Amino acid sequence: MKSIVLPVLALAALAGCDGGTPAATATPAAEPTATETAAFTAIPVAIRGRWGLVPADCEPGRDDAKGLLTIDATTLEFYESVGTLDAVTEAGPTRIRAAFDFEGEGMTWQREVMLEVQDGGDTLVRRDYGLDAAPAPYRYTECNQGN
Repeated sequence: MKSIVLPVLALAALAGCDGGTPAATATPAAEPTATETAAFTAIPVAIRGRWGLVPADCEPGRDDAKGLLTIDATTLEFYESVGTLDAVTEAGPTRIRAAFDFEGEGMTWQREVMLEVQDGGDTLVRRDYGLDAAPAPYRYTECNQGN
């Protein structure tokens, strides 16, 4: 009896493994990220606002706030350039990586930028990607609304 039971169990186990459905098991794991990113057509609310590289950048009325970065739903506004959201690569409630179309000082260019809020919303980390991108990330501090 033992000699019949073991081969039957082995065949039953093999029958359950058809080997023809690897895509079915891989697809569900990949879908949540794609769905989440597709839902973002704007810069997440947690990232929007005024951010300064140094405290003086946040002082109202300064004409020389070269480290000020103002972010709204679709644009990054720097001292001498503006980037408009083009295509989102990945996103979440406190992070976005996307291509932006920039213009400033008579020039236009495209750059991939990652923005991520850290430290409970007090810090914004910006990393640029591409040919002329800075090698290290920029760290901004949120400008207080009361300034």
